[in-house]
Amino acid sequence: MLTHTLGFPRMGRGRELKKAMEGFFAGTIDENALTAEAKRLRLAHWELQRAAGLDLVAVGDFSLYDHVLDLMVDLDASPGRYGPVMDAAGNLDLRAYYRLARGGQGPTGDVPAMEMTKWFDTNYHYIVPEFSPDQCFAAIGRRLERQAAEAREAGYSAKVQLPGPLTFLCLGKSGAPGFDRFSLLPRLAEAYGQLLARLGRVCDWVQLDEPALALTLPGHLASPFRQAYVTLIARAAPARLMLATCFGTVAHNADFVSALPLGGLHLDLVRAPQQLLPLLAELSPWTTLSLGLVDGRNVWRVEAERALALARRAIDRLGTERLALAPSCSLMHVPLDLEGETDLDPEVRNWMAFALQKCVEVRRLADAAEGKDAAAWLAENRAAWQARRASAKTRNPAVRERAAGVTPDMLARSEQYAVRAVLQQAKLGLPPLPATTIGSFPQTPEIRAARRQSRQGAMSPEDYESFVRDQVRDAIARQEALGLDVLVHGEAERNDMVEFFGERLSGFCFTRNGWVQSYGARCVKPPVIFGDVSRPRPMTVGLARYAQALTTRPVKGMLTGPVTILGWSFVRDDQPRAATCRQIALALRDEVEDLERVGIGIIQVDEPALREGLPLRREGWAAYLDWAVAAFRLAVGGALPETQIHTHMCYCEFNDILADIAAMDADVISIEASRSRMELLEAFREFHYPNGVGPGVYDIHSPRVPSVEEMLALLRRAAAVIPAERLWVNPDCGLKTRAWPETMAALGNMVEAGRRLRAELGLVAG
Repeated sequence: MLTHTLGFPRMGRGRELKKAMEGFFAGTIDENALTAEAKRLRLAHWELQRAAGLDLVAVGDFSLYDHVLDLMVDLDASPGRYGPVMDAAGNLDLRAYYRLARGGQGPTGDVPAMEMTKWFDTNYHYIVPEFSPDQCFAAIGRRLERQAAEAREAGYSAKVQLPGPLTFLCLGKSGAPGFDRFSLLPRLAEAYGQLLARLGRVCDWVQLDEPALALTLPGHLASPFRQAYVTLIARAAPARLMLATCFGTVAHNADFVSALPLGGLHLDLVRAPQQLLPLLAELSPWTTLSLGLVDGRNVWRVEAERALALARRAIDRLGTERLALAPSCSLMHVPLDLEGETDLDPEVRNWMAFALQKCVEVRRLADAAEGKDAAAWLAENRAAWQARRASAKTRNPAVRERAAGVTPDMLARSEQYAVRAVLQQAKLGLPPLPATTIGSFPQTPEIRAARRQSRQGAMSPEDYESFVRDQVRDAIARQEALGLDVLVHGEAERNDMVEFFGERLSGFCFTRNGWVQSYGARCVKPPVIFGDVSRPRPMTVGLARYAQALTTRPVKGMLTGPVTILGWSFVRDDQPRAATCRQIALALRDEVEDLERVGIGIIQVDEPALREGLPLRREGWAAYLDWAVAAFRLAVGGALPETQIHTHMCYCEFNDILADIAAMDADVISIEASRSRMELLEAFREFHYPNGVGPGVYDIHSPRVPSVEEMLALLRRAAAVIPAERLWVNPDCGLKTRAWPETMAALGNMVEAGRRLRAELGLVAG
């Protein structure tokens, strides 16, 4: 029984890749040093996979920024405005490559970064391909061949993997109105065929990732998809071609894969165990079935008995020789290794498995399924699961009783928006087009050093609090000097917008090195929710009150919303996600009310994860949105009508759920819009959003500083759609990853752009 993964974490045990990329961005290391570190990490990760007992190591999952961007470059499909990224010999120009992802000086002048959004329902961000009717593709990239040769020379059996053509088109965007990008499939398949013909000579397996098959797709795509894959299967020979699906069932798209003579078909049987039997019936007699039995999206151990029950159903139909075992999806969504997490509660730690442990679980399941001696491991796994189910640490009767007592009136503000808006303006006295930021300011080396010293005990609690207050005072002064209308305290005390709150809520635990890539060089360390959630004490009130005392301008209280805390944590899988989300919402409701009591008149409850939590198929959307929107409303429903509630969303496609966003009934929503040049506004033309809107006017994930004229042009587009009395001026997202010089320059330009538009529209400030 073949064992493999669909991908492995990229960053390294100590985030070595992140540090190398940031060194290259800063100019402290050169291209040779970056690529040498990347090669060292690839070799180290292949050895970890082999040492865990896997038969095939993953090649092509490694990236210097993003795997979709890599494929775009390999197929010569990057937009022309960025200039050439690769030469005729397949050598990558790294500075041109990073210009696509981060913006910068191109052959036509200063260019903004390409659009970025979420990879299916994960918190990983990919660079969005752009397609036009005259789009050409050519397999110019040699990256995958070189890495496959690298693995072979080091003695590893390799499976090269890359996004499949349907998914590549599905996750891109059409560059011309009305253009059907799927019409490019035959043209794209030809370029894939050129690539696979070369790969087939240097490895035994090629894996094409098609998570798009879990979506609801137009039925007419099935025939061209099958035609493309028949060609690709032949072009990949002598290597065998595996089509990998994940994140949900593909049974509804069985016509796409029915009897297709694939070398292998991978199914996610964690998210969708019910698809096994229907897909078994559709399988070609030449195809190996890969069973995704170990959860690649969460940190809990496999429940071996349940996984083996599924494996035995497949064995009964296919035997063991036509089966493979793997995690459900790429392991890039979980931390690398549990071994060093000695700070975790030993009882809770025994319930977990990270990427390396999940590779071992795949090997142990294969051994057990083949009848090899796995009795000791199975007994230990069973005992861990029994202990978790019986543990008092997972249940709090008081929390459950309060959640059960939520009533419908707790989900609504006491007044409608029209009434609230008048009361809020009377209290706040804001000018037209008020300028603000999303919440965080640069996390400088000094801030990180102080936080580290505080955690290590090298700085006293009193000294650390004094340091943080100095940072808050500096942030307030900078904002006043810039002329911002609504200020923030800057979040100097916060390591991460979810981890910070998790550390102050019960039911959470935290890793030391549980890092997961979010985008590019950015990593997050998600908390783990293992038990019922409550708020032992106020979390943000002290610093919010201190910041407000420093200025006469309103200072926003800053909270992360219940859906985002849920979505950006590793969530317990022993109760419905909706139940956990309601518990978090009640904890935040208490915080909102405490912020009001100390005089905070504006409270922002961020929900950037709302869209990514949607089920992949539309028939599941209504049920999810019902409880997700209700959780937000529960968190803020107790606020006084004169308290202005904001929320923020970014880097997702929100057009198709605007009615549900409106149902959240936030007084103001700020939303990412600059990378797409305000494309979101087209949705606002069709849907008349009733409350305040702040479409972001500059991209904070790029180091470039947009000009006043660039931001003014975006604001003019926004003002043509959103009434000026409801329009706000703000960046796309928080500024924690930026440096102060570029932040001050960009915010200065943003404030000036708002002033100019105010003058153009004849609006009176003050």
